[in-house]
Amino acid sequence: MKTYHIHTLKELPKVASQFMKDFANFQVFAFYADMGVGKTTFIKAICEQLKVEDLVTSPTFAILNEYYTEKQALICHYDFYRIDKPEEIMRIGFEEYLDTADKIFIEWPEQVESLLPETYVSVIMETEVSGRRLLKVEIIN
Repeated sequence: MKTYHIHTLKELPKVASQFMKDFANFQVFAFYADMGVGKTTFIKAICEQLKVEDLVTSPTFAILNEYYTEKQALICHYDFYRIDKPEEIMRIGFEEYLDTADKIFIEWPEQVESLLPETYVSVIMETEVSGRRLLKVEIIN
C-alpha cells in the first residue's frame, strides 16, 4: 500500500503528479471517501496533470463526464452516488468505456464493486484530525 499526505491545496499538483507517475500503467481508479473529503478535487488535479483540455466538474447528476487530453485521450469520470443497482451503469455504456477510455476515475465505487474490472487502483481518502488529507492506495487484482 502506498500512502500520500496532502496538507494544503497548494500541494495537490505535486501529489497528483507523483500519483500518476506511480500508477501510470493503470486504467481504472476507484475513489472511496466520505462526502466532502475531496474526491472530485483530487481527480481534477490528476486531470490537470494529464493535460485535460475540458472543464473538470463533479458528475454527480450526470453520472458520467467525458474529458479529452491535448492528445485526445479519453478520460471518464463517474460518480455512482445516485446508483441504486449496479446493473444501471451497464445502460450508460460502462463496459464499452472499459474498452475505449484511457483512464477511468470512479467516485462512490462501492455502489458497483461487483462490476469493477479484475484489476484496478483503490484510493481510500480520509481527513485526519489535523485537517490534512490522507490517501491510501493499493492495486486490487
